Amino acid sequence: MRNLTLKAVPVTVALLTSTTALYAEGELNALIWCDHADAALLEPFEQAHDVRVNVKEYEGTAAGLAIIDQSRPGDWDVMVIDGVDVGRAVDLGLLAPLPVDQLATASFFPEVVMAENNVINGVTYAVTEKFGYNTIAYDRTKVDPADLESMSGLWLEKYAGRIGIYDYYLPMVGMVGLEQGINTADLTPENVESLRDRLYSLKAASRQVGEVVSSQTALATGEIDILFGGGEWLTAVLAAENPDLDWTIPSEGAVRWAQSIAVMADSERQDLALEFVKYVTSPEGQARLATSSCYWGMPANTEAGEFLADDQKAILRWDQQPEYLQNTQLYPTPDAELDRAMQDLWTDMIQQ
Repeated sequence: MRNLTLKAVPVTVALLTSTTALYAEGELNALIWCDHADAALLEPFEQAHDVRVNVKEYEGTAAGLAIIDQSRPGDWDVMVIDGVDVGRAVDLGLLAPLPVDQLATASFFPEVVMAENNVINGVTYAVTEKFGYNTIAYDRTKVDPADLESMSGLWLEKYAGRIGIYDYYLPMVGMVGLEQGINTADLTPENVESLRDRLYSLKAASRQVGEVVSSQTALATGEIDILFGGGEWLTAVLAAENPDLDWTIPSEGAVRWAQSIAVMADSERQDLALEFVKYVTSPEGQARLATSSCYWGMPANTEAGEFLADDQKAILRWDQQPEYLQNTQLYPTPDAELDRAMQDLWTDMIQQ
């Protein structure tokens, strides 16, 4: 695989200023997370603009960058990306500037506008679209909720062999750090190493380390009773079938994930791509994205609440968001040295 090289990205937004153009029949190619593949989200946009949205799902920024690396310039028009990785994509010259005056961020939850991720050197390259929490999900018929008021409950002997671990090193190392009193912003290669014994002992008590689908399946089928790293994104889509699945934020806090959406710098359909970004971050688009059949999550736009049913808002815990936002921390944003230390620890843990 060739190396992605740094490309110059102009700061002008001239190619991204159209808001009223009618698009001829055509296509838009989007590199996305699975929640954007839902026809309920895509079809209203396709009908409004007489286009077909072609999507390719990926999981994890490294996988997305590998797909881009193996594609031709212009193959992709839109990209959904982990908020903490926007700067990385900008450094690689992959994302186009966005016109701030056309984005709906004025009605966003203030905590998730996240200029520290989406704005690089004063230029906006992405916009937050959805967020949620990596915390603790569990089956309340098999687990005492009081045990999970503190994250230390995961290490109780009675839950040995009944725990699953979400396989993503950034939030999970961050969570173990919180349990040990280390803020995600304060992680260093040295104190990450101090988490080794704690993480190893949790792995020894776990039944599996798995990605999204396998984690969701294991909790739904009773193969595990607790998922470390789970949250609304895991349990919400299962609520109708299994209302006993629940999630909690322990006293030590949790890690907040946020995904962003951006226009690709080498797209030949940047006007249409911007329209897609605006649609996804509009109240209607946000409500559809929040309740996607793949996984649910909180919409960044507060006005999406007008398009969500009361039972949907209850599942998302809409009214509790101010408390949750206050009691959670952002993903770690490691430099190369810290990222290497975190990945090495995670790989070593999995191999135990």
